[in-house]
Amino acid sequence: MTTISNNIASPALLATMNPATTASASADATQDRFMKLLITQMKNQDPLNPLDNAQVTSQLAQLSTVSGIDKMNTTLQSMITSFQSNQSVQAAGMIGHGVLAPGKQVTLASGNAVFGLDLVSSAEKVQVMIKDASGKTVHTMDLGGKDAGTLPLTWDGVKDDGGKAADGAYTFEVAATAGTAKVEATTLAFGQVASVSTSSAGVKLNVPGLGAITMSDVRQIL
Repeated sequence: MTTISNNIASPALLATMNPATTASASADATQDRFMKLLITQMKNQDPLNPLDNAQVTSQLAQLSTVSGIDKMNTTLQSMITSFQSNQSVQAAGMIGHGVLAPGKQVTLASGNAVFGLDLVSSAEKVQVMIKDASGKTVHTMDLGGKDAGTLPLTWDGVKDDGGKAADGAYTFEVAATAGTAKVEATTLAFGQVASVSTSSAGVKLNVPGLGAITMSDVRQIL
């Protein structure tokens, strides 16, 4: 006579319920496999040591748990797919628009540059230093006190010595304080969304000069 152990939560049983090659099986298929195992176990049980009601109830409870997890995974996957689809549509609408995202670069073109900063909290004094390729400060902006949040900025290319800066790439730094305490500030670079790409990692905005950024990287749309 063939006998099957009464140990319900054995590794063999769990492995059968969740084979690596059928991880995406439906809840109905999972229930069918479980019931077949249960019936087989009852048919081949040791008559001298049969399953009792508690053991059967325990198996059914496990079936309910496994099925619930499977259904939840299916629902979550559906929600993720729907979210990514909606995000792709929203991202496509941003093509051609200017955005501010974390970055230190400033591009001066035709005597004009757009950039920005994001303050974690209000500051009593905010100062922006624009630097050339050698790291030398060419222009300092004293903005005074500013509230927390995103602040877009522009630069007309005029340097501190009154001269005109050449078009090209620059960088900038921000120093913000509230009393004697430093206020955290994120520098924001400007770029124009050229295209959108999607993958298993999510939706990306392709912005020349900034690279591939996520929707959450965008602090402001201009």
